[in-house]
Amino acid sequence: MKYIYIVLFGALLVISCKQKESLPKEWVLAKSIQLNEVNPIGITELNGKLWLSDGDHNRLVQIDGEGNIEQTIDSLERPMHIDAAEETIYIPQYGADNIVMLRSGERGVLSLTDSLDAPAGVSVLGREKAIADFYSNRILYSDGNNWISFGKEGKAKGEFYYPTDVQITDSLIWVADAYNNRVQAFDKKGNFVKIMGQDQKMNAATGIFVSDTEVFVTDFENDRILIFDHDGNLQQEISEHIEKATDLMIFNAQLYVINYRNGEINVFDFAEVTQPKGAQENKE
Repeated sequence: MKYIYIVLFGALLVISCKQKESLPKEWVLAKSIQLNEVNPIGITELNGKLWLSDGDHNRLVQIDGEGNIEQTIDSLERPMHIDAAEETIYIPQYGADNIVMLRSGERGVLSLTDSLDAPAGVSVLGREKAIADFYSNRILYSDGNNWISFGKEGKAKGEFYYPTDVQITDSLIWVADAYNNRVQAFDKKGNFVKIMGQDQKMNAATGIFVSDTEVFVTDFENDRILIFDHDGNLQQEISEHIEKATDLMIFNAQLYVINYRNGEINVFDFAEVTQPKGAQENKE
């Protein structure tokens, strides 16, 4: 009899562990950071420090974990979706039609073989660079040696209607095709690969961040974040605490979302949930 109890206890323990392991995970709000007179458009990280582009005040600000400004870079012309790599912050100046490079307080301008018309986003990965050229409805991409241009105005696959943000990953170039209300991905020769989000009724897909497993998009006018897997399947929608979100990123395993409207950063943890939000909505 004692042996039977031991076996039953062991079986229950195994079942309990399996149930615990199978609990679903979602991005759940951890905290909100209120900014002081900052209207953030873009966000990046350099050496463990957060930087925001404050387009309305023509500046960049570095903030601490409480949202206090630690450093300010002034005299910019509407900086947009920024990026950072190898001690350098890359700043697309929407109002000056160039990309400023900020390194150790010194400013330079990225050398290009072509002119820009209101650059809205930039991405850097190693020696690679990509620029979302807003009014030209195209992407400029360099493998570190040569620049190529792809895209034109339109609604077909491979075409853009005001691309606003861009991100390079190991094999693809991802584009927030803002006013086509979708995300597109291309290979590094500029060939169309995939499209996603077109069935979600987005209204201005302004910011994008791509992790190893997920694609995060800010749906600006609808006050929400959409999260897809790399095949375009919707994984989660976040609408609470989102007010005109413009950009987002993963930093220290947390999701940082910036709200342009109320000058706030919302930080989310990827945590186990006993009942996914989607399941609760379906139940209701």
